[in-house]
Amino acid sequence: MTTAAVTSKGQITIPIEVRKKLGLKPGDRVRFVEGENGEIILKPKTGSIMDLEGIVPWKGKPVTIEEMNETIAKGWSGQLTFED
Repeated sequence: MTTAAVTSKGQITIPIEVRKKLGLKPGDRVRFVEGENGEIILKPKTGSIMDLEGIVPWKGKPVTIEEMNETIAKGWSGQLTFED
């Protein structure tokens, strides 16, 4: 594996071989994870919109796509009021 030097600001350039192996592109973020033996592991920070499921509790009835579209259409046309 290759090495990289740390600058006085604590920055490193990730070698191209490592970037390719991790699939990193400019602007991507990485995570530093501590392994079982105390080693530090560099991982691409990835996520899916599906990871957000359940973070906001919903106690109402399920809403259909048709109901969502109707509500969106009402709101866009200005027909939606707080009584709806």
